Amino acid sequence: MKPKMAPLGIVGREHASLSQRVTDELRRSILTNRRRPGDRLVEDRLSEEMGVSRIPIREALRALAAEGLVEVQPRRGASVADVSPEVARDLAEVRATLEGLNARLAARHHQPGIIAELRQVLEEGNRAARSRNVEDLVRLNGEFHDKLAEAGRNTILWDIMRTLRERTSLVFAVNTARRAEQDWDEHSKILAAVIDGDEELASMLATRHVHRAAEAAFAAEENRGQTPISKAT
Repeated sequence: MKPKMAPLGIVGREHASLSQRVTDELRRSILTNRRRPGDRLVEDRLSEEMGVSRIPIREALRALAAEGLVEVQPRRGASVADVSPEVARDLAEVRATLEGLNARLAARHHQPGIIAELRQVLEEGNRAARSRNVEDLVRLNGEFHDKLAEAGRNTILWDIMRTLRERTSLVFAVNTARRAEQDWDEHSKILAAVIDGDEELASMLATRHVHRAAEAAFAAEENRGQTPISKAT
Protein backbone atom coordinates (compact mmCIF):
# COMPACT_ATOMS: atom_id res chain seq x y z
CA MET A 1 0.00 0.00 0.00
CA LYS A 2 1.37 3.39 -1.01
CA PRO A 3 2.03 5.96 1.73
CA LYS A 4 -0.52 8.75 2.02
CA MET A 5 0.66 12.33 1.89
CA ALA A 6 -0.82 15.64 2.82
CA PRO A 7 -1.72 17.92 -0.14
CA LEU A 8 1.10 20.19 -1.14
CA GLY A 9 -1.16 23.22 -1.50
CA ILE A 10 -0.64 26.45 -3.38
CA VAL A 11 2.90 27.54 -3.97
CA GLY A 12 3.85 31.22 -4.05
CA ARG A 13 6.49 32.77 -6.22
CA GLU A 14 8.99 32.80 -3.37
CA HIS A 15 8.83 29.00 -3.10
CA ALA A 16 10.23 26.29 -5.32
CA SER A 17 8.07 25.31 -8.27
CA LEU A 18 5.31 22.79 -7.64
CA SER A 19 6.98 20.22 -9.88
CA GLN A 20 10.22 20.60 -7.92
CA ARG A 21 8.39 20.08 -4.64
CA VAL A 22 6.73 16.96 -6.03
CA THR A 23 10.11 15.73 -7.30
CA ASP A 24 11.72 16.30 -3.90
CA GLU A 25 8.93 14.50 -2.05
CA LEU A 26 8.96 11.51 -4.40
CA ARG A 27 12.76 11.33 -4.18
CA ARG A 28 12.53 11.35 -0.38
CA SER A 29 9.93 8.59 -0.36
CA ILE A 30 12.21 6.44 -2.54
CA LEU A 31 15.43 7.08 -0.66
CA THR A 32 13.77 6.46 2.72
CA ASN A 33 12.47 3.14 1.38
CA ARG A 34 8.80 4.13 1.74
CA ARG A 35 8.53 3.28 -1.94
CA ARG A 36 10.41 0.10 -2.69
CA PRO A 37 12.24 -1.03 -5.86
CA GLY A 38 9.65 -2.21 -8.36
CA ASP A 39 6.74 -0.25 -6.85
CA ARG A 40 4.60 1.26 -9.58
CA LEU A 41 4.26 5.04 -9.76
CA VAL A 42 0.85 5.65 -11.32
CA GLU A 43 0.20 9.27 -12.26
CA ASP A 44 -3.49 9.29 -11.28
CA ARG A 45 -2.79 7.77 -7.85
CA LEU A 46 0.13 10.08 -7.16
CA SER A 47 -1.94 13.07 -8.24
CA GLU A 48 -4.64 12.14 -5.74
CA GLU A 49 -2.17 11.40 -2.93
CA MET A 50 -0.34 14.70 -3.35
CA GLY A 51 -3.31 16.87 -4.19
CA VAL A 52 -1.82 18.17 -7.44
CA SER A 53 -2.56 17.80 -11.13
CA ARG A 54 -0.88 15.16 -13.29
CA ILE A 55 1.43 17.71 -14.95
CA PRO A 56 3.86 18.20 -12.02
CA ILE A 57 3.68 14.43 -11.36
CA ARG A 58 4.72 13.73 -14.94
CA GLU A 59 7.53 16.29 -14.74
CA ALA A 60 8.75 14.81 -11.46
CA LEU A 61 8.81 11.27 -12.84
CA ARG A 62 10.77 12.48 -15.85
CA ALA A 63 13.33 14.21 -13.60
CA LEU A 64 13.70 11.15 -11.35
CA ALA A 65 14.09 8.89 -14.37
CA ALA A 66 17.01 11.09 -15.47
CA GLU A 67 18.55 10.58 -12.01
CA GLY A 68 18.18 6.81 -12.29
CA LEU A 69 15.68 6.51 -9.44
CA VAL A 70 12.68 5.77 -11.65
CA GLU A 71 12.25 3.45 -14.63
CA VAL A 72 9.71 4.16 -17.38
CA GLN A 73 8.71 1.23 -19.57
CA PRO A 74 6.29 1.06 -22.53
CA ARG A 75 2.79 -0.08 -21.49
CA ARG A 76 3.84 -0.65 -17.86
CA GLY A 77 4.55 3.00 -17.06
CA ALA A 78 6.79 4.28 -14.27
CA SER A 79 8.12 2.38 -11.28
CA VAL A 80 10.85 2.78 -8.67
CA ALA A 81 14.12 1.61 -10.22
CA ASP A 82 14.97 -1.99 -9.37
CA VAL A 83 18.75 -2.24 -9.37
CA SER A 84 20.20 -5.66 -10.17
CA PRO A 85 22.89 -7.08 -7.85
CA GLU A 86 25.49 -6.73 -10.62
CA VAL A 87 24.66 -3.09 -11.30
CA ALA A 88 24.50 -2.36 -7.57
CA ARG A 89 28.05 -3.64 -7.09
CA ASP A 90 29.27 -1.69 -10.13
CA LEU A 91 27.68 1.49 -8.76
CA ALA A 92 29.26 0.98 -5.35
CA GLU A 93 32.68 0.31 -6.86
CA VAL A 94 32.62 3.48 -8.97
CA ARG A 95 31.25 5.63 -6.17
CA ALA A 96 33.84 4.29 -3.70
CA THR A 97 36.64 5.26 -6.08
CA LEU A 98 35.25 8.74 -6.75
CA GLU A 99 34.43 9.44 -3.07
CA GLY A 100 38.05 8.58 -2.30
CA LEU A 101 39.25 11.06 -4.90
CA ASN A 102 36.87 13.72 -3.63
CA ALA A 103 37.98 13.30 0.00
CA ARG A 104 41.61 13.56 -1.14
CA LEU A 105 40.85 16.88 -2.88
CA ALA A 106 38.89 18.15 0.13
CA ALA A 107 41.91 17.45 2.37
CA ARG A 108 44.18 19.17 -0.12
CA HIS A 109 42.16 22.38 -0.40
CA HIS A 110 41.18 22.48 3.29
CA GLN A 111 38.60 25.28 3.10
CA PRO A 112 37.76 26.53 6.63
CA GLY A 113 34.28 27.81 5.74
CA ILE A 114 33.09 24.51 4.29
CA ILE A 115 34.78 22.53 7.06
CA ALA A 116 32.78 24.54 9.61
CA GLU A 117 29.59 23.65 7.74
CA LEU A 118 30.61 19.98 7.64
CA ARG A 119 31.14 20.04 11.42
CA GLN A 120 27.60 21.34 11.85
CA VAL A 121 26.13 18.67 9.56
CA LEU A 122 28.15 16.02 11.42
CA GLU A 123 26.72 17.17 14.75
CA GLU A 124 23.16 17.02 13.41
CA GLY A 125 23.85 13.67 11.77
CA ASN A 126 25.03 12.14 15.03
CA ARG A 127 21.81 13.26 16.72
CA ALA A 128 19.74 11.76 13.89
CA ALA A 129 21.73 8.53 14.14
CA ARG A 130 20.90 8.20 17.82
CA SER A 131 17.20 8.78 17.17
CA ARG A 132 17.26 6.73 13.92
CA ASN A 133 15.05 9.28 12.19
CA VAL A 134 15.23 8.01 8.61
CA GLU A 135 14.01 11.24 6.98
CA ASP A 136 16.70 13.27 8.77
CA LEU A 137 19.37 10.63 8.14
CA VAL A 138 18.75 10.65 4.38
CA ARG A 139 18.71 14.46 4.23
CA LEU A 140 21.83 14.93 6.37
CA ASN A 141 23.77 12.17 4.65
CA GLY A 142 23.12 13.94 1.35
CA GLU A 143 24.20 17.27 2.87
CA PHE A 144 27.42 15.78 4.26
CA HIS A 145 28.49 14.29 0.95
CA ASP A 146 27.39 17.39 -1.00
CA LYS A 147 29.48 19.61 1.30
CA LEU A 148 32.42 17.23 0.99
CA ALA A 149 32.09 17.43 -2.80
CA GLU A 150 32.00 21.23 -2.55
CA ALA A 151 35.17 21.11 -0.46
CA GLY A 152 36.86 19.09 -3.21
CA ARG A 153 36.48 22.06 -5.61
CA ASN A 154 36.29 19.95 -8.77
CA THR A 155 33.21 20.83 -10.81
CA ILE A 156 33.51 17.84 -13.16
CA LEU A 157 33.70 15.43 -10.24
CA TRP A 158 30.77 17.25 -8.58
CA ASP A 159 28.56 16.75 -11.66
CA ILE A 160 29.44 13.06 -11.97
CA MET A 161 28.93 12.41 -8.26
CA ARG A 162 25.52 14.10 -8.04
CA THR A 163 23.63 11.48 -10.06
CA LEU A 164 25.84 8.62 -8.93
CA ARG A 165 25.14 9.45 -5.29
CA GLU A 166 21.37 9.30 -5.83
CA ARG A 167 21.57 5.92 -7.53
CA THR A 168 23.80 4.39 -4.87
CA SER A 169 21.57 5.89 -2.16
CA LEU A 170 18.79 3.79 -3.69
CA VAL A 171 20.98 0.73 -3.08
CA PHE A 172 21.73 1.77 0.53
CA ALA A 173 18.14 2.80 1.42
CA VAL A 174 17.26 -0.59 2.91
CA ASN A 175 19.89 -0.16 5.63
CA THR A 176 19.69 3.56 6.48
CA ALA A 177 18.53 3.32 10.11
CA ARG A 178 20.28 0.06 10.98
CA ARG A 179 23.74 1.33 10.06
CA ALA A 180 23.22 4.96 11.09
CA GLU A 181 25.65 5.20 14.00
CA GLN A 182 28.42 3.41 12.12
CA ASP A 183 27.86 5.63 9.06
CA TRP A 184 28.23 8.81 11.10
CA ASP A 185 31.22 7.48 13.00
CA GLU A 186 32.88 6.89 9.62
CA HIS A 187 31.84 10.37 8.47
CA SER A 188 33.52 11.76 11.58
CA LYS A 189 36.79 9.99 10.79
CA ILE A 190 36.72 11.17 7.16
CA LEU A 191 36.18 14.77 8.26
CA ALA A 192 38.99 14.52 10.84
CA ALA A 193 41.39 13.41 8.10
CA VAL A 194 40.22 16.26 5.85
CA ILE A 195 40.76 18.76 8.67
CA ASP A 196 44.27 17.35 9.25
CA GLY A 197 45.02 17.69 5.54
CA ASP A 198 45.87 13.98 5.36
CA GLU A 199 45.01 13.20 1.73
CA GLU A 200 45.92 9.51 1.85
CA LEU A 201 43.95 8.78 5.00
CA ALA A 202 40.92 10.81 3.87
CA SER A 203 40.86 8.96 0.54
CA MET A 204 41.21 5.54 2.16
CA LEU A 205 38.49 6.20 4.73
CA ALA A 206 36.03 7.57 2.17
CA THR A 207 36.58 4.62 -0.17
CA ARG A 208 36.22 2.11 2.66
CA HIS A 209 33.08 3.88 3.91
CA VAL A 210 31.25 3.27 0.62
CA HIS A 211 32.39 -0.36 0.41
CA ARG A 212 31.24 -1.06 3.96
CA ALA A 213 27.86 0.60 3.40
CA ALA A 214 27.36 -1.42 0.21
CA GLU A 215 28.26 -4.74 1.79
CA ALA A 216 25.96 -4.01 4.74
CA ALA A 217 23.09 -3.27 2.33
CA PHE A 218 23.70 -6.49 0.39
CA ALA A 219 23.82 -8.50 3.61
CA ALA A 220 20.61 -6.89 4.88
CA GLU A 221 18.75 -7.94 1.73
CA GLU A 222 20.13 -11.47 1.94
CA ASN A 223 19.07 -11.73 5.59
CA ARG A 224 15.54 -10.80 4.56
CA GLY A 225 15.53 -13.77 2.19
CA GLN A 226 15.74 -11.68 -0.96
CA THR A 227 18.20 -11.42 -3.80
CA PRO A 228 20.42 -8.40 -3.03
CA ILE A 229 18.67 -5.16 -3.97
CA SER A 230 16.08 -6.71 -6.32
CA LYS A 231 12.71 -7.68 -4.91
CA ALA A 232 11.84 -11.37 -4.74
CA THR A 233 9.76 -12.59 -7.66
